[in-house]
Amino acid sequence: MPRALVSICCAALFPVLGCCQTETTSARPASFEIADVHPSPPTRNPFMRAPIVRNGRYEIRKATMLDLIRTAWSIDAERVMGGPNWLEEDAFDVIAKIPEGTTRETAKPMLQALLEERFQLAVHNDTRPVAAYALKVNKRALLKPAAAAELTGGGCRFVAPPAPKPTGPNGPPPAPPLFSIACANITMAAFAEALHSGIAFAPQYLNGRVVVDETELKGAWDFELKLSPPGMIGPLGLMQGTTLSEALDKLGLRLDPVDAPLPVIVVDRVNRKPTPNPPKVEEALHETPPPAEFEVADIKLSDPNTRTISMNVRPGGRVEVQGFTLRMLIQQAWDVNNQTLAGTQPWMDTDRYDIVAKADADGPQIDIDTVWGLMRALLQERFQMKVHTEDRAGTAYTLVAVKPKMKASDPGTRTRCKQAPAAGGKDTNPALSRSIACQGVTMAEFAQKLKTLAPDYIQTSVQDATGLEGTYDFTINYSPAFFAQMQGGRGGLEPGQLAPPAIAGPAAEVSDPNGGLTLMEAMEKQLGLKLEAQKRPIPVLVIDHVERKPAEN
Repeated sequence: MPRALVSICCAALFPVLGCCQTETTSARPASFEIADVHPSPPTRNPFMRAPIVRNGRYEIRKATMLDLIRTAWSIDAERVMGGPNWLEEDAFDVIAKIPEGTTRETAKPMLQALLEERFQLAVHNDTRPVAAYALKVNKRALLKPAAAAELTGGGCRFVAPPAPKPTGPNGPPPAPPLFSIACANITMAAFAEALHSGIAFAPQYLNGRVVVDETELKGAWDFELKLSPPGMIGPLGLMQGTTLSEALDKLGLRLDPVDAPLPVIVVDRVNRKPTPNPPKVEEALHETPPPAEFEVADIKLSDPNTRTISMNVRPGGRVEVQGFTLRMLIQQAWDVNNQTLAGTQPWMDTDRYDIVAKADADGPQIDIDTVWGLMRALLQERFQMKVHTEDRAGTAYTLVAVKPKMKASDPGTRTRCKQAPAAGGKDTNPALSRSIACQGVTMAEFAQKLKTLAPDYIQTSVQDATGLEGTYDFTINYSPAFFAQMQGGRGGLEPGQLAPPAIAGPAAEVSDPNGGLTLMEAMEKQLGLKLEAQKRPIPVLVIDHVERKPAEN
């Protein structure tokens, strides 16, 4: 099948740079008029929804206590120290009434006051070593001094790459795009800051670390940085691109891991459970439940000459879907995959649809979880879908210990697990372009998180049978499933899939001669753990009835 890039566009390439404001004042900051604080409900997308200021309300959802602190004090997550082990685990929703004219910036001291009052949060400022990268010069910097006429200000500008050339349905995958970042009249200190928080794709390579300037280069410079998105770079000559490390090397620069003394916020005390909400808080906030269905929706067959597959959620509740098959829509709307979906028909992998739909613009701001709930209602109505869920025998993984070689966590270490691209230094193995880094995690927590951390490999819940007690720190470096499956007859994508199927059985034991490792191989070699594929009942979504032609618009 033709390869297409699936994009769910919800963020800009260039976030606004913020400065660290950690100083406190003796005057008590302004407070929210009234606030509803409660634990976030379970979600398939456990990521913070950025603060929204709208119609006299301030909303921040799916935010861990770390998220709330870094938002309230405008500081990087890596520079929030101390606190209990749940600081990055428990998630909360905050919905508050705000005075007219409040902005996200002026709401920050209000959020600080709320955390102090409702969670008994106490923090102080300090300077401590922070895991960072130092920007340094190799033998010689290959940069051009900025022209004197340009010394009134500078920065970096994003230049989009040309569209990739089609390769045909059976041809090799296209080369990953090479993005250009044109920097003019920029100091190395400003460039180091931009690498951390402003330049497209660079923060993904840095895994949240701050960059400090140790180049000793004075003045301002002109240069062009060319790099590829980390998620599109693969091993073995397939989809090879330019990593951030390689792009900097061409400029005579490099990034070295260091512990840099930086201003931090230290958490002295915080309660896990907030104080109760004020009486009648829902009435005071005029909280409106999310819509149960779209106000209006247009569904039509896609242009057969267009191979684009995309989804965009626009401001005002407008949702645009292009080129999705019905299988893709069902998998996303119900959060299922080929293994946990039954009752499909062949046309559900060939017919493609464009959808333009709109939710109530005057209702609450909708997020991606709400969108897929609305999509479920739309598909059931317009395609006359009838579904049910039942347990069926299937393949799922069990985590077992073989020869554990993980480091026990220090007492009090905060629990954290995140998936990220590997750092990609020039001396590292390019085949191992993915990384999972965990700290202070139990094996039961790790098993529970694997489906979210590595969805291209793990598509059902993992059971912990390691028998290991305590918490651990570890990092796994491995190859993306898509590239692992393309080697040695490991197979490819099944029709209509948005993600590769889990690799199980013999395929998981085939090591690549160029150093590629599946997640399963990497866990056994690097951690002494094993994911065993076993047959057991798993929840399956069964399609009882569906019409090929949707009802008229």
